[in-house]
Amino acid sequence: MVDVLDNKRAATRFRILVQIAERQPAVSQGEIAEEVGVTSQAVSEYIRELVDDGLVEKEGRSRYRVTREGVDWLFRAADDVRRFADHVTGDVLGAMSEDAYIATDDIEEGETVSLFLEDGLLHAKPGSEGPATGIATTDAEAGTDVGVTSFEGVMELEPGSVTVLQVPTVRAGGSRSITAETVTDACTDADLVVATGVEAVVACREADIEPAVAFAVGEVAADAAEHGLDVTAVATTDAVGRVTDALRDADVSYEVLEG
Repeated sequence: MVDVLDNKRAATRFRILVQIAERQPAVSQGEIAEEVGVTSQAVSEYIRELVDDGLVEKEGRSRYRVTREGVDWLFRAADDVRRFADHVTGDVLGAMSEDAYIATDDIEEGETVSLFLEDGLLHAKPGSEGPATGIATTDAEAGTDVGVTSFEGVMELEPGSVTVLQVPTVRAGGSRSITAETVTDACTDADLVVATGVEAVVACREADIEPAVAFAVGEVAADAAEHGLDVTAVATTDAVGRVTDALRDADVSYEVLEG
């Protein structure tokens, strides 16, 4: 494994090789020196080493090209940098970041809290018995927002699913061609009902159901399902494709029902 983060020399070697790859075949050692922050003489010495190691080949005066071995070395080194960056952003900074949760009970700053999802929203309750925990960064009364940081564990989440109920367009009968009972049956067990298209909205209202949203329905349904909610999306036939495209893009499970 090539660890370009192990020491300054390895990091400088990596950066100079990247600069050669970007500028080849005409390579200005002075420009590289300015970019990397070392002297031109140091760049010359690094390039000589890279040539000796078979990572760079010289084609003429001030003309260099990264070899196949050099490209492979860059890929391995870049993977090391990427893994380290993932560790920093995911493990280190992720634990240091602060998110807002809904307090289920009164919480004091510095208190350990258990974290969970309820109705698609993040909640925190005093104690450490849950699979995911954090530390409260603010005082909070029950039902208000509380800041949480120093996350540990994994929050349990069962993804929801989406049922897409088609409603014919007005040219094909519109809301009059689907019964209120059909709409009610499709929406009864849903945590969230959304609708797109005038015919779909009217069909919901005729069943005494008011959709939560009537715009960007596919994206809203996908986001809600990812937060554990079961969603019914009532959609006019010519809008169904836009809804299912958004669900597929989000890799959300769904079924389409004929109205």
